[in-house]
Amino acid sequence: MSNLIHTRLEENFRASNPAQGPLSDFSARSWADFQTYGIPPVKHEEWKYARVSALFRDDLQLPISIPAVTAADIDAHRLPGHETATELVFINGHFVPSLSTIRHAETDLMIAPLSEAAAGADAAFIAANLGHSAAYHPDGIQALNGAFAGAGVFIRARRGKQIEQPVYIYLISDSRTGFIFSQPRSLVHVEAGAALQIAEHYITLGGQESFTNEVFELVAEQNALVDYYKIQHEGSTANHVGTTHIRQTGKCVTNAVTISLSGALVRNNLNMIMESEHGESHMYGLSLLNGKTLVDNHTIVDNVKPHCFSNELYKAIMDEESTGVFNGKIFVRKDAQKTNAYQSNKNILVGERSAANTKPQLEIFADDVKCSHGCTIGRLDEESLFYLRARGLSEQNARSLLLHAFAVDILDKIKWEPLRQHVDALISERLQFEI
Repeated sequence: MSNLIHTRLEENFRASNPAQGPLSDFSARSWADFQTYGIPPVKHEEWKYARVSALFRDDLQLPISIPAVTAADIDAHRLPGHETATELVFINGHFVPSLSTIRHAETDLMIAPLSEAAAGADAAFIAANLGHSAAYHPDGIQALNGAFAGAGVFIRARRGKQIEQPVYIYLISDSRTGFIFSQPRSLVHVEAGAALQIAEHYITLGGQESFTNEVFELVAEQNALVDYYKIQHEGSTANHVGTTHIRQTGKCVTNAVTISLSGALVRNNLNMIMESEHGESHMYGLSLLNGKTLVDNHTIVDNVKPHCFSNELYKAIMDEESTGVFNGKIFVRKDAQKTNAYQSNKNILVGERSAANTKPQLEIFADDVKCSHGCTIGRLDEESLFYLRARGLSEQNARSLLLHAFAVDILDKIKWEPLRQHVDALISERLQFEI
């Protein structure tokens, strides 16, 4: 990182972080951590593929003010079913209430700027949970987001509320004036017995480069049910580093689906922290890549308590010169007996110059567990292609059909029907079915 960018970051931090306030101590600690860690270098083992240090160039814009984005600018990017969903809008990392629409009743869902919530009735919860993900990602990228956490949002699903309509979060980078750096932050509290569907949708306005450094933290309590979706389809000039951190503090069920369809450099961190007995988690990912896109998926399942179950399936299709990376870690702590944990990563190389790198890992400190992991890297099955061609399908349609069949079991994990159909349509368009 150049001295110019560091100086700009420090100026922005001083300007956006008041000397006093509910989040000032957290932001100050995060800034100090950033000073200690710095941006991960190329030689950093966890970042050897996602080389983010190259993004901190002198032309990187670090906006404090919110640009003039209108509802009309967002309309083309709204997710299906938005008419009945709560829609929260971030612009260049800042939560913007004036562009957001809250359709859920206050008795079901509480939504507020993170800085306001940290000064109210949720102050103790926020102090105890904000930044929990930093222990699993002790690096400068994570810390830098925390330094600017005051622009984030806080969401609380109230105890026992079965919230049927989803919450859509639009994270918009306005790159119409240059290479924009955005740092959105979300903290979600799903109280005991509540059910919540939440989807993050990443959007870039303009054709210039963008860089998003995002942290999403969620705490699920006893008997909660959480369905979380992350949709990335920003274009070939978008760069993304995101951490999704889900804590199960009570017996509950959480499902997470990550869909990556485009970008330049994309790094997805997904953590499942199972802190209560009999927790259940499901983690699914699909990357459909072309051009020179790199998608680097890092997952952590941390089994802290016994009798927990986790299932993890990540798939990737790489075309042209794209690269897929998967690094999955399962930890089973000493007291986490009777853990069942499964992990699988499957990759198809379509392009002649495409590549896949996969590294599943298990670290088990208990002696009564069932854990397995596996990975595959290959190309389309020639016998299956021949079978379909012999029945009248063109080569393009035969390939598209086989690739869609490879992806469909991830798509089926999207429970919200309008969103599933939307993602399916995007994938079918990419696979170019001929009529």
